[in-house]
Amino acid sequence: DIDDLGHKYHLELVLEDVLDKDSTVNCTAEVLYHLGNKNIAPDVQFTIEGELKNTDEADNIFYSRIKSLEKELVAENIPDSHGNVPPEMEPIHLLAWVASGYVIWQNSTENTKLQLGQIKHVKQMKRSDEYLEFDYLILLHDMVSQEIIPWHMTVLWHPQRGVQVTQ
Repeated sequence: DIDDLGHKYHLELVLEDVLDKDSTVNCTAEVLYHLGNKNIAPDVQFTIEGELKNTDEADNIFYSRIKSLEKELVAENIPDSHGNVPPEMEPIHLLAWVASGYVIWQNSTENTKLQLGQIKHVKQMKRSDEYLEFDYLILLHDMVSQEIIPWHMTVLWHPQRGVQVTQ
């Protein structure tokens, strides 16, 4: 407890690469949840020992595939009701997972435990620049209350510039 400021947590954890389950790195973090104001995202400071697998090649393949589509990508229910993600939708699912992490961070409190449940709908938006833009309707699952929260997010992505949640 930090007087008049909030609650700070010291964490030591192991991060597992979602693409390579055998690849892990150690991480330490400090998370500060502010008192009283639920509109402030927690402060997070972290250090990572080591590096996770480089995804440049897979990112560039996905980027080229989406850029070469004749019509914008549209998909629903990822994963399906059995938990399956079609291989061609895995990059769309991973992108939603990363972007939802930002939404979760911005909206988490000490009394929530949010995680991405499902992409209800995703639609690629037409752009004239080099970015890919996706409109997502996702379902966030609050593991504490068991509430399912629909959330709309707009995501920009470029393999060399990373992910931006713009809405």
